[in-house]
Amino acid sequence: MTFELTLMIGSLFLLAGIGMPIAYAIILAAMVYMMSSGTSVGLVGKTLVDGIYQSFLLLAVPLFIVASNIMNAGSISDRLLNFCIATVGRFKGGLGHVNVMASLIFSGMSGSAVADAAGIGKIIIDMMRKDGRFPPGYAAAITAASATIGPIIPPSIPMVLYALVSNASIGALFLGGIGPGLLMGGVLMAMNYWISHRRGFATEEAVPLRELPKVTARAFPALMMPVILLYGIYGGVTTPTEAAAVAAAYALILSVFFYRALKLRTLYTILVDSARSSAAVGIVIGSALILNYIVASENIPALLAAYLVEVDVSPLTFFLAVNLLVLVLGCLLDATTIILVIIPLFIPTCNLLGIDLVHFGVVIVVNCMIGLITPPYGILLFVINAVTGISLRDIIREVLPFLAVLVAALLALIFFPGIVLFLPRLFGYDG
Repeated sequence: MTFELTLMIGSLFLLAGIGMPIAYAIILAAMVYMMSSGTSVGLVGKTLVDGIYQSFLLLAVPLFIVASNIMNAGSISDRLLNFCIATVGRFKGGLGHVNVMASLIFSGMSGSAVADAAGIGKIIIDMMRKDGRFPPGYAAAITAASATIGPIIPPSIPMVLYALVSNASIGALFLGGIGPGLLMGGVLMAMNYWISHRRGFATEEAVPLRELPKVTARAFPALMMPVILLYGIYGGVTTPTEAAAVAAAYALILSVFFYRALKLRTLYTILVDSARSSAAVGIVIGSALILNYIVASENIPALLAAYLVEVDVSPLTFFLAVNLLVLVLGCLLDATTIILVIIPLFIPTCNLLGIDLVHFGVVIVVNCMIGLITPPYGILLFVINAVTGISLRDIIREVLPFLAVLVAALLALIFFPGIVLFLPRLFGYDG
């Protein structure tokens, strides 16, 4: 390790340790590296700007954010929620199942765990707490756990970012996320059913089957959004980025003209909030690209790959070790930072060991999402706490069983690649 790199890492840990946002800490640490190595500091700004504005793929991120915010502000979420209640609310622990199913459906539109938790998640928590049906901590915990499905089922902002650093096919990644997303939903529903029986939670009054067609018809236009997105991408009509624009436009048309639930003043607020969120993500992406440039300049990925091959690490051992590292880092860092800064170090080794980059990427994204609910710093725990006021201690205590089954699902994805790769191979993607 060179003196310049050591100085940069020391500066990064010092700045992050005193509470500076990670993106700004990386940028300042990169400046320290440039100055100590005699390189122009202006290269930091050039790398940041070029990295963001020369990537057409990254345009999908703000567009998916806009689509998600429009759905939260309009009545789309409410109609989807009524559909979920009518279909799975009749089973034991009904509103818990509704919570998970809403995340499965909503994830096909937003691509964001935080958007899921802070938007439709808050609505379901209030419903679950009403009249003491469920303890507040349990309602918050299953909401946080189910929100992790959001970035797994397409569209997925983290998978867009992974495609950026790995050059893996975004279409294959999106398809690869469907199986794992359904698996995560299944294990969460199973755990909710078991806990509900054990603790005697309420069962909702069943919606008559004759009402189901009417409820479905009201939600049908919203339910069509994932279908339109997937047909656009895999039918060759749109690129993933163009599909994100279609998602935003479709959500706007539904909210304004079809459901008539969005006013001009609200739309302005949505666009401003979306711009702020996109800028926050953008600065993290830009700082990560700077760090990736420095890491590549130091030849770290190639050295790491050569070392691992030299010590004869098996692909499965390497895969498990990386996932253990990501699981630990997920307690401390956000998913964007892990995907953009940490994961590129391991891509060359994956290529050398013959690990499918789509399988690797989907599993890593799932792992990062589990980190969002892993105490003590899981960001979704804090988001739910902030929007509901429910005690963080109660949320953490109740989320542990759901965390356990999600980790079990993660191990299944590692040991059985077919869960991830079946659909991409079915649609003709190599791997």
